[in-house]
Amino acid sequence: MSDTERGQPMALSGHCLCGGVRFRTTGPVRSSGHCHCESCRRAASSPITTFLTVARDSAALEGESLRFYASSPGVRRGFCGNCGSPMSFETIRRPQDIDFYVASLDDGLSIPIREHWHWDERVDWLHIDDDLPKSEGGV
Repeated sequence: MSDTERGQPMALSGHCLCGGVRFRTTGPVRSSGHCHCESCRRAASSPITTFLTVARDSAALEGESLRFYASSPGVRRGFCGNCGSPMSFETIRRPQDIDFYVASLDDGLSIPIREHWHWDERVDWLHIDDDLPKSEGGV
């Protein structure tokens, strides 16, 4: 069982395509999942997005090109203003958390994914065959 599966603190870092925006965290991964909601699909131009959730106070997101977009009421998404890479997701429903895109990690692409969120909004042309829990909402 990995540290992320046990919820142990671990150092993780990541960056955007051009390197202008970086994040790091030293806390445990609270949650991880594939999101199928329409908003995430449009933000990333991808059929799913995969996030890891950490405590906001254990994380830093920074860079001169860091920008934020309020994609819906109470939600802001961090991205690089230079290369356009999506970097983070924050919601007032979980003010103590911040979500980072797993695919932007420097190392740790083997973060175990625990579930699917917004399964009811998934695209019909992508077939997923796994045993992960599939919820109709998010975290």
